[in-house]
Amino acid sequence: MSDINKEAISILNDLIETSIDGEKGFHTAAEDAKNPEIKAYLLSRSSGCKTSVAELQAEVRALGGDPEDSSSIAGGAHRLWVNLKSALSGKNDEAVLNEVESGEDHALKAYKEASQKATEKNLPVNVTSLIQRQLQGVQANHDKVKALRNTVRAANK
Repeated sequence: MSDINKEAISILNDLIETSIDGEKGFHTAAEDAKNPEIKAYLLSRSSGCKTSVAELQAEVRALGGDPEDSSSIAGGAHRLWVNLKSALSGKNDEAVLNEVESGEDHALKAYKEASQKATEKNLPVNVTSLIQRQLQGVQANHDKVKALRNTVRAANK
């Protein structure tokens, strides 16, 4: 296996962990959301993350690697913190969306770093384009969650 493939597999496996974290985070948040529209949105994003994981895993296999199939240690720790914080804050929609936005901040950072590494390492176009496409999705998720949170916040005032 070439060094380029090893580098691509490493970067993609990191994104798989991040996306599994996102899938679980959105699902957990949906369980805590009270508003049916917010709950439906969060569930749809959980499903979207699952699709992203499958795409990343397929690319890792195509490169000759073994794809990750579990979340990151940090993601598990974050979910425990979210659950504790949600329990203490009464799990209102604003608190849930605040935590989702925090998770999306992490995902956005991970995808931006992966995109930068992929460009610097001159990874194959199929890898960089996959990362870029998913980065755009993460950015859209982040922006939508922030907008939902702001709407809920304004309604609570």
